[in-house]
Amino acid sequence: MKLDHLFQPIRLGRLELPNRVLMGSMHTGLEGEEAGSQALIDFYKERAGQDGPGLIVTGGISVSPEGDGGHNFMGFYSDEHCKHMESLTAQVHAAGGRIAAQLFHAGRYAYSDLTGIPAVAPSAIRSPIHRHTPRELTNEEIEELIARYALSAKKAADLGFDAVEIMGSEGYLINQFLSPATNKRTDAWGGSFEHRTQFALRIVQAVREAVGPGYPVIFRLSGADLVPDSTTEDETLKFAGMVADAGADAINVGIGWHESQVPTISMMVPRAGYIHIAEKIKRAVNVPVIGSNRINDPRLADELLQRGACDLVSMARPFLADPDLLRKARAGQFDRINTCIACNQACLDQVFDGLPASCLVNPRVGRESKWKPFRVQRSRHIAVIGGGAAGMEAARALAEIGERVVLYEKDDRLGGQLNLAKRIPGKQEFAETLRYYQHELHRLGVEIRLNHNPTPEEIVALAPDLVVLASGIKPRIPELSGTSLPHVLTYQQVLRGDAEVGKRVVIIGAGGIGCDLAHYLSEQAEREIYLLRRKGKPGETLGKTTRWALLSHLRQKKVQFVTDLSYERIDEDGVVVQLQTDQGPETKKIPADTVILAAGQLSEAWDDQLVQRAGIPVVKIGGARFPGELDAKRAIYEGACVAYEEGRLAKTE
Repeated sequence: MKLDHLFQPIRLGRLELPNRVLMGSMHTGLEGEEAGSQALIDFYKERAGQDGPGLIVTGGISVSPEGDGGHNFMGFYSDEHCKHMESLTAQVHAAGGRIAAQLFHAGRYAYSDLTGIPAVAPSAIRSPIHRHTPRELTNEEIEELIARYALSAKKAADLGFDAVEIMGSEGYLINQFLSPATNKRTDAWGGSFEHRTQFALRIVQAVREAVGPGYPVIFRLSGADLVPDSTTEDETLKFAGMVADAGADAINVGIGWHESQVPTISMMVPRAGYIHIAEKIKRAVNVPVIGSNRINDPRLADELLQRGACDLVSMARPFLADPDLLRKARAGQFDRINTCIACNQACLDQVFDGLPASCLVNPRVGRESKWKPFRVQRSRHIAVIGGGAAGMEAARALAEIGERVVLYEKDDRLGGQLNLAKRIPGKQEFAETLRYYQHELHRLGVEIRLNHNPTPEEIVALAPDLVVLASGIKPRIPELSGTSLPHVLTYQQVLRGDAEVGKRVVIIGAGGIGCDLAHYLSEQAEREIYLLRRKGKPGETLGKTTRWALLSHLRQKKVQFVTDLSYERIDEDGVVVQLQTDQGPETKKIPADTVILAAGQLSEAWDDQLVQRAGIPVVKIGGARFPGELDAKRAIYEGACVAYEEGRLAKTE
């Protein structure tokens, strides 16, 4: 398929971009630290260059110390950070790329616990996702902040950035001024729509004056706040035109605030699910419009451009999943693309926990400085036992560095637990990960033996240089009377479609697996579903950016959550539990036609002692190493570690 529109050049101000793709802003957690400076640069360099995105936009760079949005933010107010930024732009340019600085202020979303400075906002209204109430800005402070945006833009140009993007979306400070939900001022900065727009428009004008004509200024505008009592659609369209008239060269359409109770970027959001908003804004302005949110396939991006939905496409996390996304697309190698599945587990969830961002399907993200590509001097013969997520990544990564790999899988297809995950509503994108592995393992010449679980004696006779044990997990059967009854199933039996499920269902275990199972069953048919957990909150192991949405959906489906209990037994007509109530323990039977066990996992048995006694090294990864909650992020990371950590011993110097 030819991508006639995606690779068309476009001009923003005096800057010509070779294609219509922005790598959207992402905070990686590598910013702002001396130790992380080169790691951040290497992250961007790997995505720059020929057939890289037309323009890379950095993670938010604070214009003022109190505006930091979390851990390890860079700031234009710091001379030390500016030195890092000057090195960043020089190295990105040397790699053939173009990079824009995002001018950022978190407003009431700032983490005052980390900055040591109270958060500020247009009004003293606390965000529901933060502990502290911000301080209301004075008129003098507002004027000073406008000047800081302009000074930061001038610094960005002087430091070699090719453009700036003003962050006016996602509920940060500029967005807070625009919204009547967060701006309750009665002076010239609040009240009427015209007054609420003044902070943003003054910033755009000041930035334009600071950088001069021709220097590209992008404004990231909230196309839909998705919070109650906020900016209306008519106001948004009118504001977009005002921003363009004030001097913006392009409008990048963001969707939703961090506190929005509507999913915007998770896997359950359809691809390009919000592009209609960018399409409306494009009709309202006379500058290029950038569409975003869940656009993870270059073919889809080309279709959006062809139909005129937008002028450019922002693809942020897809460049985490595959830095060579556009190079592969231009060559028509779509099956080689490691597609972003919008799981959020290693990127957003980690950043919100104060950890550097990575990627579930590409654990080299954030480790580019440490895990540099290499080829082994002498190929070893390596046996990988188990073709789930961990085994597939180990086989792929080992073959990529030049090892000779044979991959054993006891079932008739590769994928392991990913074959179950893709059946969960909203998680169908896992099929893309399976497609990628199947293609890459074949391309790299991995020998795949399906329906084959080798014995230790067979492996000893084969005499490989290394055995990677990725034999996976099996459901744990709790020590509970009645688990052998015919209406008691495991989650694997249900998700594989091996058994009938009744109308009244009790799921023992309300972790991530139990919640996914309830979602799966509730979408199939109308059922009465109970999710049981001894202690703790339902779905506690799910990521914080997706957990709330799934639990909210389950409640809408009338799934019942029961916690703080102990199990007595399983009967033919239900599960007997002892509940802890204010009046003391209470025994209750929860009726069920079907009882499903989702109470943890055990490692699949594979005795490696004979292999080790034969002097063959064994490395355990994934569920074979630790059979905890199903965790594709850890499994794929450990698979990659076999090549980049264990395999480094055989690296060519």
